[in-house]
Amino acid sequence: MTEGRLTPSSRLSACLQVITVTVVIAYPLVVWLGLKTWGESVLAPVLVMIFILRLLTFRGKLTQLTTLGRTVAITGIALGSASWLLHETQMLLYYPVVVNALLLLLFGYSLFVSPPIVERLARLSQPDLPPRGVKYTRRVTQVWCAFFIINGSIALFTCLFGDIAVWTLYNGGISYLLIGLLMGIEWTVRRWIQRV
Repeated sequence: MTEGRLTPSSRLSACLQVITVTVVIAYPLVVWLGLKTWGESVLAPVLVMIFILRLLTFRGKLTQLTTLGRTVAITGIALGSASWLLHETQMLLYYPVVVNALLLLLFGYSLFVSPPIVERLARLSQPDLPPRGVKYTRRVTQVWCAFFIINGSIALFTCLFGDIAVWTLYNGGISYLLIGLLMGIEWTVRRWIQRV
């Protein structure tokens, strides 16, 4: 085999990763479309299989991210299985709530067990992070914790509200826009601080 060529098994693995990442990112849209088209009796087992594949193929850059990714996959498996076995579509809607709770736990816990998760991620590209950068990454970790509390609360409200269209709009659209906005603001602030 020449270097750089993908074997059939590595192509399959890469393909499975693309499929699972796409489904996980588009989860609210997949759930909305799947419930409208097939109902939970078909959608739930398909989601369970996708999350099993995600569990088997997920690899993170940090141990904590790998653990988080696998925990999120197990959550998807549990909620999908519960929905399927109980014939209850509502179970599928709690996935974004649990993901926000898990992210809050990871980021929040890292504030008490040094270094915070944002600092660990920053050190992947800048190993010699100055003290000012360490302080900044701690603050960014705190901001993300606040975001996960607010975002998870709104996601929970959309579950309890009972309107799948509202749930899909927020969890599959507005939430992602807010994440992108926060990332964009953080990037702008970081660039500004680095220049000062």
